[in-house]
Amino acid sequence: MIAIVLMVTSAAILLALGTVHLIYTFVGPKLTPRDPTLQTRMSEVSPVITKETTIWRCWIGFNASHSMAAMLFGLMYGYLAIVHSSLLFSSPYLLVLGLLMISGLFVLGKLYWFSAPFRGICFSLACYVASIIAALA
Repeated sequence: MIAIVLMVTSAAILLALGTVHLIYTFVGPKLTPRDPTLQTRMSEVSPVITKETTIWRCWIGFNASHSMAAMLFGLMYGYLAIVHSSLLFSSPYLLVLGLLMISGLFVLGKLYWFSAPFRGICFSLACYVASIIAALA
């Protein structure tokens, strides 16, 4: 039972972080530059790969898809832990895949993000690893 609780906690953290990030992407100024002229310039300039979009539209899209990935992880692993825990904890594929995802977020958080989401990722990773250890015990 403790393994399930830890896995659900890990998943819930990522679901919450992703949901808040998605809201911040589309509502309010939290993910806009402090310098309004930078946002204007980002809206005018295209990336080298294509002229079909702007850096600002890429910024919004990357933030939204990033949020949706965290939410998908939280929803899928939370669901599996609650409804199909025996499948989840007996599948090396699912456990390693989840570990790689959270570990990737951990590395990105350490290198590129600020402290609040990084702490959340650290706690999610700790709960995830503890859930696997508890399931093996």
